[in-house]
Amino acid sequence: KTPRSGFWNLGSGHQSLAEHTHRTVHAGLVLATLAGDVDVNKVLQMCLFHDLAEGRTGDLNYVHQQYAHTDEALVLEHIQQNVPFGDRLKTIHEEYKARVTKESLLAKDADNIELLLSLKEQKDLGNPQADRWLEGYLERFKTEEGRHLGEAILETNMSDWWYKGKDVKEYWIDRKHHKGHT
Repeated sequence: KTPRSGFWNLGSGHQSLAEHTHRTVHAGLVLATLAGDVDVNKVLQMCLFHDLAEGRTGDLNYVHQQYAHTDEALVLEHIQQNVPFGDRLKTIHEEYKARVTKESLLAKDADNIELLLSLKEQKDLGNPQADRWLEGYLERFKTEEGRHLGEAILETNMSDWWYKGKDVKEYWIDRKHHKGHT
């Protein structure tokens, strides 16, 4: 239930840390699959636990981060002591933060893809501030896979995944005459 606080400054949209993490995991799977030469399981674990500390500290957006800091290491130490796979969580998180391995770069790109998707949704819904936030956004990506997916997101309307390709007269008015409709 921990809210992501950046949307307050954007002026529209809302998201919990859990929703962000869920979509980041999906983006990580896509990016790792596109890469093909990485440990997909490790990318997924990094995506799943990349913001683990925020569940205890809250989400500090870019304005907050200028004035407040969290002790992420202490949070991870406490978690490590209290779960049987704590050592694994710490190792995965350290690799993610180091941003040296291809898996960690893809996981960070997945995190950025998720925010890009959120911003693109707000843009497509009419928030003019989202355009400002999107300026130069592609420069955040560290992998070729991330940049290519980011470019595709920026060129695609948020509704295309379910709307595009449907003939309005035949599908939207009388869907029962089409294959796949039950």
